[in-house]
Amino acid sequence: MPHREIRDRPQDGIFEEKKLDIHAKDMKKKILFVCIHNSIRSQMAEGFVNALAGEKFEAQSAGLSAGTLNPFAVEVMKEIGIDMSHHYSKGVDDMIESGKKFDVVVTVCDETSAERCPIFPGGGEKLHWGFPDPSGHPGSHEEKMKSYRKVRDMIQAKVKDWCEETA
Repeated sequence: MPHREIRDRPQDGIFEEKKLDIHAKDMKKKILFVCIHNSIRSQMAEGFVNALAGEKFEAQSAGLSAGTLNPFAVEVMKEIGIDMSHHYSKGVDDMIESGKKFDVVVTVCDETSAERCPIFPGGGEKLHWGFPDPSGHPGSHEEKMKSYRKVRDMIQAKVKDWCEETA
């Protein structure tokens, strides 16, 4: 467990060292990714942040209304070694009611859904990263997977760049 040295100045003017336990989790920047159903894009972004920069950031995700975790999203993330099978869809209301505070809130809805994309109240920096919704792509399983991979790769590139700039 990390320690931080603190020096107190007693009345006699001599500095005294004290060590306090600082929980690494409490020092991480907390990020919330938000979209409409919390089933694809926000889940992928959460997975990428926690996998790529989990030592500096703690990511969570939520949606306007909790949907169902999309199996295509789980499958394309598994292809690159990120297991989202334990993720589940959460609603923004759940986050608000829990009283959780976030340093950064990122909406990831596409531009056509931007007006429906939820707003999370409270302090913290607000960002919008628009990604297309791959769920409407028609075709065979492989054609759908190609669409999901494209969105996954876009999210991965954006998260990686942001984590490098912010860290």
